[in-house]
Amino acid sequence: MFTSRALMTLKQNPAMVRQLRFAIGVAASATIAYTFNWPLAFLFPIFTTLLLSMPLPQMTPSALFTALLNTLKGFCFGLIFSVLLINFPLIFLLLLFVALFYIYYYLNRGGSFWLTLMMMLSMLILPMLSNMSEGLAIGFSLGFVASAWAAILFTFAMYYLVPDTQKAPFPPAAVFHNTYVPIAATLALKSTLVAFPIVAFCISFARTDLLLTMVFAALFTMKPELSAGKEAGRNSLISTVLGGLVALGFYWALVGVPLFVFFILLMFGIALFMGMNIFSSNPNGQYYGSAMTCIIVLINGNMGADSDFMSALVSRILFISLAILYIVVALRMLDNLGVGKK
Repeated sequence: MFTSRALMTLKQNPAMVRQLRFAIGVAASATIAYTFNWPLAFLFPIFTTLLLSMPLPQMTPSALFTALLNTLKGFCFGLIFSVLLINFPLIFLLLLFVALFYIYYYLNRGGSFWLTLMMMLSMLILPMLSNMSEGLAIGFSLGFVASAWAAILFTFAMYYLVPDTQKAPFPPAAVFHNTYVPIAATLALKSTLVAFPIVAFCISFARTDLLLTMVFAALFTMKPELSAGKEAGRNSLISTVLGGLVALGFYWALVGVPLFVFFILLMFGIALFMGMNIFSSNPNGQYYGSAMTCIIVLINGNMGADSDFMSALVSRILFISLAILYIVVALRMLDNLGVGKK
């Protein structure tokens, strides 16, 4: 009787299905990641959180294959670029500018956001690692792609385990313009002029301490309008503070009850709370998906006995704030110079 009543409730409220799928998916992916603990396993629940928080129906097999292929293509792009050119600094910096322009231009012509994200992350992170060791860059790439693939396949399976009650077609890919698009080139140039200085500085001087600032600055300028960059930065900052506060409670709960079963139950409860806000009419629901990602990142990096949770949270807020400050100043300077104006 209870089961039939619960099923009837789910059929009448599709949002509850997504909330439940999000909670089960995030908790299950965290369980798998921390049980098997392969290299960069913590990225598995992070990507699962990202994919399950999107208000999309089940992927088609074609979309699944494209996502897997784009992940591989994105990291092959960055890995080959880094390994071949990192020992030739001047050539590397020149072609880095071209590569960043190409990535932004590809996105502005209607290219895949997932492929853009993979190319961008590989171009920002792998040169740093290649400076230390080619083997380190290759190992990172293998672990990253493995975790991303696991998340994509797991998300695909979750839609079968917790299916939508109302079937909807997966949206087709955006129309990609193969011909030259002047406005796309203008926006790409503006984004590149903002991102390139900080990327070149961090990679040239091996400033791994500013890695997050560099990554956030590059991602916040995917839309090179000042208002859009500030909005993206503000949203990320709010999500970080929200996720950090929840993660702080999570951390102290684990300190009090250091059991893996309790960790999973707590993860499920928090993911369910986040999912209830993501898939709801709450106007602030947009912050909860990124907040859940922040929780996983902070918990993953601060589970040791000698960890400093507050320091990690404050550092993350500081890096995002620095990224926001940088892009605001850079975009304002470009606007004053008339760069990118129609």
